[in-house]
Amino acid sequence: MNKYVQEVIEKVKRENPGETEFHNTVKEVLTSIAPVLDKNPQFQKVALLERLVEPERTIMFRVPWIDDKGNVQINKGYRVQFNSAIGPYKGGLRFHPSVNLSIMKFLGFEQIFKNSLTTLPIGGGKGGSDFNPKGKSDTEIMHFCQSFMTELFRHIGQDTDVPAGDIGVGGREIGYLYGQYKRLRNSYEAGVLTGKGLTYGGSLARTEATGYGLLYFTSMYLKDNGMDYKGKTVVISGSGNVATYAIEKAQEFGAKVVACSDSNGYVYDPEGLDLDLVKEIKEVRRGRIKEYAEAKSSATYTEGCKGIWTIKCDIALPCATQQELDLEAAKTLIANGVKLIGEGANMPCTLEAIEYIQANNVLFAPAKAANAGGVATSALEMAQNSMRYSWSFEKVDNKLKDIMCSIYTASKEAAKEYGHEGDLLVGCNIVGFLKVANAMMAQGIV
Repeated sequence: MNKYVQEVIEKVKRENPGETEFHNTVKEVLTSIAPVLDKNPQFQKVALLERLVEPERTIMFRVPWIDDKGNVQINKGYRVQFNSAIGPYKGGLRFHPSVNLSIMKFLGFEQIFKNSLTTLPIGGGKGGSDFNPKGKSDTEIMHFCQSFMTELFRHIGQDTDVPAGDIGVGGREIGYLYGQYKRLRNSYEAGVLTGKGLTYGGSLARTEATGYGLLYFTSMYLKDNGMDYKGKTVVISGSGNVATYAIEKAQEFGAKVVACSDSNGYVYDPEGLDLDLVKEIKEVRRGRIKEYAEAKSSATYTEGCKGIWTIKCDIALPCATQQELDLEAAKTLIANGVKLIGEGANMPCTLEAIEYIQANNVLFAPAKAANAGGVATSALEMAQNSMRYSWSFEKVDNKLKDIMCSIYTASKEAAKEYGHEGDLLVGCNIVGFLKVANAMMAQGIV
């Protein structure tokens, strides 16, 4: 390992104790860009890595709200504004009980390079709360969102920081957040949030973008290796937006998707998932995935999520959450003949799993590149808001395809240039890092 990289990784661990998720992403990125640092000693002279791993600003606040019984509840709110070298901070808001500072920093750090890869002018940030929207009424969620935005509004803006949705934050939550922002600012700034409804500045294809983008990226990867999706058996974890539209596009490409999951367990349907039923359960009823097996005699439901990776498949697409696919799961998938693993969620594979996947010459599509379609389309939403104009679904989808193709090609070429041909993880980290690093160098010590 490059000595400078090793020193910075140790410094991060020492100064951020207990933040395992953040430590892991820093290690993954910095070790893969070591070849760049060897060729560019000027980065060390200006302590560029030390500046890069430290957020420009970290905001933490309390979020008091009143539940339907009239009781006051308190949650924690976060916004980590990590890097603005190439544009305003951009990254989602996550409402989930697991949210803590380590996860916010991990996601924000990843976002820097993912956003850079899109070639669009957006920096990296992330935010959220340990609030759990499951089981809450619409009124409770509205009260929470209004309280959350009452603090957050003073730190964001369409040229400063543009949040979007993430786990637990969909169109309903974005609507409540935007309504409160508009009320507090007395200004219609549509570009301050993305993932909005189509009636107030949202973009067509935004809902589908991350899942579609994952399939556009991985289909190019398969094609380069003499394969495609047609006739392949696919397992996709999750059942939110990313998973749902990954299923949709995989089926469109001729694959048979046989499993998906939620936080309680997974369903396996050897005949192939009925996507309309999945959408009915998750998007209309806001129900649990076990209801699929109750409605379909060909399907079985298993409590717990880990077992989904024991299902034999050609392609595995983890689209649920971070660190869901560990070394044991990777070994099982590879023993069962998996040909490609593509990350739809943010860093869903552990570092040990990634090392094993690559050591066994299985195609690996890293999250930073493969799931960048969502934030890319969010930036396209910002562009439409600036123009006060809306593009057609086809136009946005074509731009998304072009962006994913550009990310794939740039990552592949960078990996080859720096002596790691075929390693898209190294390639995408190098491409994302170089744009940000050169921008930071040009702007001086800020």
